[in-house]
Amino acid sequence: MGIEFVKGHGTENDFVVLPDPDGTLELTDSRVRALCDRSRGLGADGVLRVVPNKVFAGSGDGWFMDYRNADGSIAEMCGNGVRVFAAYLVDAGLASPGEFVVGTRAGDRPVVVHEDGSVTVQMGPARVTGASAATLGGVSFPGVAVDVGNPHLVCVTDVPIASLDLAVAPGRDQSMFPNGVNVEFVNVVGPGALAMRVHERGVGETRSCGTGTVAVVAARLHQTGAVTGQSTVDIPGGRVAVTIGEGESTLTGPAVLVARGELSDAWWSSLGE
Repeated sequence: MGIEFVKGHGTENDFVVLPDPDGTLELTDSRVRALCDRSRGLGADGVLRVVPNKVFAGSGDGWFMDYRNADGSIAEMCGNGVRVFAAYLVDAGLASPGEFVVGTRAGDRPVVVHEDGSVTVQMGPARVTGASAATLGGVSFPGVAVDVGNPHLVCVTDVPIASLDLAVAPGRDQSMFPNGVNVEFVNVVGPGALAMRVHERGVGETRSCGTGTVAVVAARLHQTGAVTGQSTVDIPGGRVAVTIGEGESTLTGPAVLVARGELSDAWWSSLGE
């Protein structure tokens, strides 16, 4: 019998979900890279290992989202991933529809799985940490640094984001972001309405980034002198709604489970360490 997997996406930010109730899967960098490779694996922006909190952390009820970027690196948090993770838990009978908590490296994240299939995630605080700039195609884009459990640089620009080439990672201030950064390029399209493209560290350009959508709303509010507010954010993969409150934020958007199956034991073993 092979290794169970489920494939899903949140606004077309896609993931391979690996149930691991006993905490025995050896999720090496090479295996993650192969799984996420769209030619030699299943193809995805990241991997979500489903492991009990009591196994991962040694205590606690519920489930922990062990998230890996497509290059195998560990990430603290993924807003779209949490939605897909929560949808999987309900679909698999591991959680009931409604409100429950998902463990992440950025802390516990309360979620609500709605009847229409959308998921609301309590994303924690979105903290503006300074100013910096990204370079792309020889052009410098001023940005606002935001921490949403992982680092972001939000560049609000009048340059149409559809015209940007994000095939190559934007340049960044290495001293400010020594471990990399997710870079968002944002157009204001109307009151309470933003459009975004993102280059994610360890992945490349993705169709969506959940923490990134929270970061861009927080950054835009900061630029306008506001502390709280809400906005829709259009990304290539669809639309989400973000609310920024005092020391907290929420993200609401769809979560879709696409397929399920088994990975070949021989293929898995051949990847070794």
